[in-house]
Amino acid sequence: MRGNDSAGLPSAAFFTPGSSSFTEFLAAHRPRLLPTAPPLPPGTRMAPGRFPHGTTVLALTYRDGVLIAGDRRATMGNLIAQRDLEKVHPADDHTAVAFAGTVGLALDMVRLYQVELAHFEKIEGVPMTLGAKATRLAAMIRQNLAQAMQGLAVVPLLVGYDLTAPGGGRGRIFSFDAAGGLYEKQRFHAEGSGSPYARGALKKLHRPDLTRREAALVALQALYDAADDDSATGGPDLGRRIFPVVSVITEDGFERLPETETEQLSRDTVRQRTDRPDGPHATL
Repeated sequence: MRGNDSAGLPSAAFFTPGSSSFTEFLAAHRPRLLPTAPPLPPGTRMAPGRFPHGTTVLALTYRDGVLIAGDRRATMGNLIAQRDLEKVHPADDHTAVAFAGTVGLALDMVRLYQVELAHFEKIEGVPMTLGAKATRLAAMIRQNLAQAMQGLAVVPLLVGYDLTAPGGGRGRIFSFDAAGGLYEKQRFHAEGSGSPYARGALKKLHRPDLTRREAALVALQALYDAADDDSATGGPDLGRRIFPVVSVITEDGFERLPETETEQLSRDTVRQRTDRPDGPHATL
């Protein structure tokens, strides 16, 4: 953001007392840089499928923390707009965010949220608590309500490892609605057009004692189920070597699974589906 005076020094805005929120700072001094904007003029009609939309993302807790994953497809109406979209992003060392919805607004919101958390830590000297991070993201979503009402909704999924939780820390999952409603989910959750099918698979396959590899396979099976029934969700693309993004957050921080590991697990999933197209059965 430009903030220098004619002498090349920071402008007075940088020395004005205020909160530790970078979003509020922008709203006060450079509101046009925010990803949210005034609603479109009355009577404006949105053309369905005019902007790329991304689905599906999911999260689940496992033995060592929390896992978050997403497919790679973005659609624009009945067209595939992008095959290798990145929907899962680290927010800070122990937090990650994934999104479903309007891609352009979502990517801007993710970048602003990353700066928001870093700015708070620099100003306050300590990182935000995980609950406060969820509340701050909910407020940012609420600022996008006007666009959401016109079809430009962004629905993120937030996960983090809570270092302050009793018992030495644990993974937590937060979901949101288009109006900024905040809901903590237990064990697993999914967002996007393929989420009903993904949640069905997660409900069937999730266990609290999953290892990292087992949790990644559960996530890939759930995304496979979503792609199997939802045309907006992309499955593993073996020909182009495009595979879902899978990341974990533990006490040691955020880690994206290496591409080689995700590829091998995706190929294992596809082989299993060759023998059992409807996926693995849950044990009774």
